Amino acid sequence: MNQTHDRQAALSYTSYLALDDVLEAQHPRSDEHDELLFIVIHQVYELWFKQILHEAEFLQRNLEAGNTAYAIRTLRRILTVLKVVVAQIDVLETMTPSQFTSFRARLDASSGFQSAQFRELEAVLGRRDERVFAHYPEDGEQRARIAAAMRRPSLFDSFLTYLTTHGYDVARDRDVTRPLAPSPELQAVLLKVYQDDEGPSVVAECLVDLDEGMQEWRYRHVKMVERTIGDKTGTGGSSGATYLRTTLFHPMFPDLWAVRSKL
Repeated sequence: MNQTHDRQAALSYTSYLALDDVLEAQHPRSDEHDELLFIVIHQVYELWFKQILHEAEFLQRNLEAGNTAYAIRTLRRILTVLKVVVAQIDVLETMTPSQFTSFRARLDASSGFQSAQFRELEAVLGRRDERVFAHYPEDGEQRARIAAAMRRPSLFDSFLTYLTTHGYDVARDRDVTRPLAPSPELQAVLLKVYQDDEGPSVVAECLVDLDEGMQEWRYRHVKMVERTIGDKTGTGGSSGATYLRTTLFHPMFPDLWAVRSKL
């Protein structure tokens, strides 16, 4: 009887999606109308970051197995999610500077720089910068997840393994704990990949799309911050737009961009 009841409960739309928990997870700290929007937008960001991390893990497994079809499909899903993430900025920008200022002080030390999932995503994509640990306690789970991602092969390292499984002579002695740096030798291999114009070249172009999508996110983010708070210090003591500008136009996969001048 109890098992039947449990199965029926699992089929409920509300219980399956844990909507009672989700819809009770917004706790504005003021009576300002726009604070709820601010909270919802950022909670949705975190849900999408969780999904992208989930897809990226699946993508790396398929790349390392040499599975072109699954790799392309998964990359396209990540790209579509990323477009939704970028598009959410349009909703956030319906909030005027004065509307944000009306509750900004209630944020105290909280800041988007503390998004552990986004920092983990950056690490999965190849960022290796221990300065991000400043926002997380040494013995905390969030810091441990980011550090673990920095120690593992990045998405691009998995792509190099993928190229090897497809017969391309790629050097495999890279220290995966170090940042990606342009390599003339690798660019020569990528040139051959593009000249062959087969499955690996499609995967490469999807990675370029991903890199461009991340750069678009950074650009839209900095412009949103500029139009909302200008050059004020960000919440949590960050330098706000000043810091965000320094993140622009830095590709995650430099060799995929460098090879274009040789095609």
